[in-house]
Amino acid sequence: MKKVVSISLGSARRDHEVTVELLGQTFCISRRGTDGDFERAYQLLRELDGRVDAIGLGGIDVYLRAGDDCYVVQDGLRLLQTVKETPVVDGSGLKNTLERQVAYYLREHTNLLPSGCRVLMVSAVDRFGMAEAFSQLACDVTFGDLIFAAGIPYPIKTMDELKEIARKTLPEMCKLPFHMLYPTGKKQETQDEAKIEKFGHYYHQAQVIAGDFHLIRRYMPHDLQGQTVITNTTTAEDVEFLRHCGVGTLVTTTPEFNGRSFGTNVLEAVLVVLLNKPVAEIVEQDYLELLDRLNFRPRVLGLN
Repeated sequence: MKKVVSISLGSARRDHEVTVELLGQTFCISRRGTDGDFERAYQLLRELDGRVDAIGLGGIDVYLRAGDDCYVVQDGLRLLQTVKETPVVDGSGLKNTLERQVAYYLREHTNLLPSGCRVLMVSAVDRFGMAEAFSQLACDVTFGDLIFAAGIPYPIKTMDELKEIARKTLPEMCKLPFHMLYPTGKKQETQDEAKIEKFGHYYHQAQVIAGDFHLIRRYMPHDLQGQTVITNTTTAEDVEFLRHCGVGTLVTTTPEFNGRSFGTNVLEAVLVVLLNKPVAEIVEQDYLELLDRLNFRPRVLGLN
């Protein structure tokens, strides 16, 4: 049996373990949260190195992409470099392939993403593939990177502007402690009521809200009106939270295993095992061909 483990800076309450069979191989897939404790994450990574088949880094990014530019989050890189033997990934490879494909799938097979559809991406630089797909599909996209990360009420409306702002801000922002950029540990279980009151109207104006679940949840108003949420990493408790807030439809980009959609880091770690190639030699086409063989489809779940 192949063993894949995700070490996450998120809450340990979200830990989960499943056994699944993919392309004739049996996988034990587990997620271990560290409640935002970097030292605990370093310790677990050292313990698992060389003892499992692949590791995913969750609750943190290593690589952020905007067009042809790639930015490296220093806290994430230090975690990644702790692992010396076992293949380790952060999910960015799948964000640029699987999640891009999900947008095109929804356009072709559902009525959830019509041309001109108003889409809010709470943060786009961590999911550039999906952001680019929405723009190419002629959606009316609002990128909320400045609004929600920096508290600056400036909606970014074009890909060129997003790339330009990324060039100006990300080189320095990637050096900041990661908890200043993204909710870790217990913060993933709370909401930022001040920003909800100040910026909640961006959610109300959107037909589709997309991106990282923890960012979506942290700033989500409690009175949505049937909007669609496109995300992943959702537990049964998360689904009830979205239902309570009035979300109409939930789309998860990664497949459901025993009621749980894991993060892209977990799924990418599984694909690395199936590809049986060094991570540095894996290219986008490898992921695309394997995803085609696996025939993964997004989960579409009506909530209200």
